[in-house]
Amino acid sequence: MMDLRTLRELVRQGEGDYLEFKLKSSHPEKIVREIVAFANSGGGKLLVGIGDDKSIKGLKYADEDEYILERAIQKYCTPEIPYRIERVPLTDERDVLVFHISRSADKPHAVLDALGKKKTYVRVKDKSVQASPELREIMRRTRRSRDIRFNYGEKEKKLMQLLDAQQSVTVDSFATSVGIPRNMASRTLILLVLANVLEVHPGEIRDQFTMAMM
Repeated sequence: MMDLRTLRELVRQGEGDYLEFKLKSSHPEKIVREIVAFANSGGGKLLVGIGDDKSIKGLKYADEDEYILERAIQKYCTPEIPYRIERVPLTDERDVLVFHISRSADKPHAVLDALGKKKTYVRVKDKSVQASPELREIMRRTRRSRDIRFNYGEKEKKLMQLLDAQQSVTVDSFATSVGIPRNMASRTLILLVLANVLEVHPGEIRDQFTMAMM
């Protein structure tokens, strides 16, 4: 169980890869986005009742907020995300809700918007950003436990040379440098990530691909 001292220590760290603050539950669909991002990444904690300025305000009607958020998670998350809720009392009248979200084995998880369309999010530093098509495909195919094989051809050779020269590539920079269609560059990079040759680093604007650490 988390106590007030531990909560204060967490808040002092500030938002980051594994920690997000929300002051209240007035926009539950946005809070669901953070939960999905944590599940699709390395997991994390969502603290509701904390301001962006690290002020610990708490929630006066924590029962209502908890109900609203649980309903929103059930309604907007797909597939279902396991999580745990903890309540940390500040005073007799105010509490902070702590959502514990583990890294999911069933990713990619998505948020359903008002039109029923799915949007997938991942955590990038202290923000939750929409996942690229490449990252969604990598997450989807990672669930399959099988060896990935690929042919080491001319485009793969040029890719290795490119990575030797500049350490990282994007789908577009790879396609342009090697002179291949973007969809072919995308498929090649996805396959090499799945084969553990490359690593993908999600970004707010575009993903970066680097050689995997051996």
